[in-house]
Amino acid sequence: MTETRKRRLLDRMGVAPTYVAAGCRLTGDLETEGPLLLCGSVRGDGRVGGALSLTVEAHWEGEVHAAAAVVAGRFSGRLVIAGKLEIGSSAVIHAAIVAHAVAIARGAVVDGDMTVTGGQPVVHFDEKRHPGHETNR
Repeated sequence: MTETRKRRLLDRMGVAPTYVAAGCRLTGDLETEGPLLLCGSVRGDGRVGGALSLTVEAHWEGEVHAAAAVVAGRFSGRLVIAGKLEIGSSAVIHAAIVAHAVAIARGAVVDGDMTVTGGQPVVHFDEKRHPGHETNR
């Protein structure tokens, strides 16, 4: 049986992520060596060694450094992504963004400076999945 190629970053997260449930509110810095799935809210800075996923309900205020990210919720502050940043159609971002590669779904709100370090242009795409997909895993 052949394995279906996993194209979306969220599908390739691999190891079990650190999970912050909907309704949880964290104040302070957050650090994890692996991926992080945020459904609640964080006010503080973060370092994520794997992929960061902000669901539709999620909200983060602060400076975040991550290996990769999928943002469907709200983010404000500064976002530094070593690899690919995927911004979903439901995302609202008020931040300075630095990422190697960026893909933005039509309908997303992105307000702030954006620096793409990989030399490729920002990719715009139409969201083909329901924006709440990340919470239905």
